[in-house]
Amino acid sequence: MFTGIIECTGQVVSVEENGSNRRFWVESGISDQLKIDQSLSHEGVCLTVEEVKNGRHRVTAIAETLEKTNLGGWNGGALVNLERCMLMNGRLDGHIVQGHVDATAVCTDRQELDGSWQYTFRFSPAFGALVIEKGSVAVNGTSLTCFAVTRDSFTVAVIPYTFQHTSISRVEKGSVVNIEFDILGKYIQRRIELSA
Repeated sequence: MFTGIIECTGQVVSVEENGSNRRFWVESGISDQLKIDQSLSHEGVCLTVEEVKNGRHRVTAIAETLEKTNLGGWNGGALVNLERCMLMNGRLDGHIVQGHVDATAVCTDRQELDGSWQYTFRFSPAFGALVIEKGSVAVNGTSLTCFAVTRDSFTVAVIPYTFQHTSISRVEKGSVVNIEFDILGKYIQRRIELSA
C-alpha cells in the first residue's frame, strides 16, 4: 500500500527485453536503501525490486503490466516517480493507493497559471463512475484532487513543490499517464453492480 506522496524521482538507465517482459534498471537516491523482494511504486505501478547495486535497482514488468500501463513506452532517460510502501505507524498524507493501475489516460490540456499548473486528462468513460468532484486519483502514482469532472475527463491542479519533485513536470499535451482510481469508490461501485 502507498499514499501517493512521491518520495523521489528516479531515472531509467537501461531497458532489457526478456521474452514478453521488460526489465528496467532505475537509478535514484533511494535505490541503495532498497531490499530485494521489496514492493516499490514506479509511476504508480507496484513492482518488485529484484536486484540492487551501485545506486540502481532492477524491476521487471510482465506483459499484463505493459499492456495496462504506460511502462511499455519507457526508454532510457525516462523520469519516474518512486514511493516505498507506507509504514503503518505514520500519517496517511495522500490517500490509499495500491499500486494497481486501473487504466491509462491522455493529457488533453496543460496550462501554466500564476504559481501553479493545471492538467486535464481524458480516460475511458467505462471508469466514469469512479471519479468524483474533489475526489482523489493517483496520476503516475501521485495523489491529486480532481475537479471539473465529466464522464470521461477530470482536471487537477499542481502546486510548485509537486511540479518540481515529481515526473508531472514532464507531462505534456498528448502524454499517456497511469491512473489508479480511489479504492473506496471501486468497492462501492462493485457493491452497487452486484445489488442490481
